[in-house]
Amino acid sequence: MTILDEILEEKKRRLRTLRDELPACPAIRHPRPRLADMFSEQDGLTVIAEVKRASPSKGWINGAVNPAEQAAAYERAGAACISVLTEEAYFKGSYEDLAAVAETVRIPVLCKDFIIDELQIDRALQAGASVILLIAAALPGDRLPELYSYASGCGLDVLVEVHDAGEMDRALVIGAPFIGINNRDLKTFRVDLCRTEELAALAGNRQGGFLISESGISTVEEAARAARAGAAGLLIGEALMRSGDPGEQIAAFRRIRKEEVPQ
Repeated sequence: MTILDEILEEKKRRLRTLRDELPACPAIRHPRPRLADMFSEQDGLTVIAEVKRASPSKGWINGAVNPAEQAAAYERAGAACISVLTEEAYFKGSYEDLAAVAETVRIPVLCKDFIIDELQIDRALQAGASVILLIAAALPGDRLPELYSYASGCGLDVLVEVHDAGEMDRALVIGAPFIGINNRDLKTFRVDLCRTEELAALAGNRQGGFLISESGISTVEEAARAARAGAAGLLIGEALMRSGDPGEQIAAFRRIRKEEVPQ
């Protein structure tokens, strides 16, 4: 089994008990701007900054992090959205982390998980998410459009993550305005920035669409490379979680002008 297979099997086991863990009262839902508005307002590259305790490939990244404090620092630095890992077994995240962040910041909050069922979307919504991630590689057949439609119907923005040409085509077919190109192969966990360059070319110039380069970006040079390929934004996790000054890193990424992005 690949790492992705193992994670999905764990998700299926978690679904058996997740409904019983739904809180009696949902988190307080604060008004938040739409993700498209945040992208449109940025002068430079848009940064989705991630709260990430650990990963299967790197182990513990920052196990002592206070998610609310980290997210507040990201917001002060100009991040457009906060991504929160809620996968428990491999990334050591939780819906409690998501709720703590949602209570603290007023920008969009992304629930980042391996979502395979509507129940997980309900749980993310209850915890205060305004955006969810759907990973095309984890959703065969009609499950991607079904879950995309369900989440959109709940008022959530959806970031659809792709890893190859076939998955990019599936994201374009459903009309996803936010497409994340993951530079990390979820089967091997190897990172290659060429993935953004190759898949962005397939997306073309979509009116009202935004491409986000995910994983493996830690330097301004790498961010500028993603911008030249066509990325309007970056999803940054490990580099910010390990940084002694994540605010300065975010500011440096945001200074990469949109003029560098092909129109």
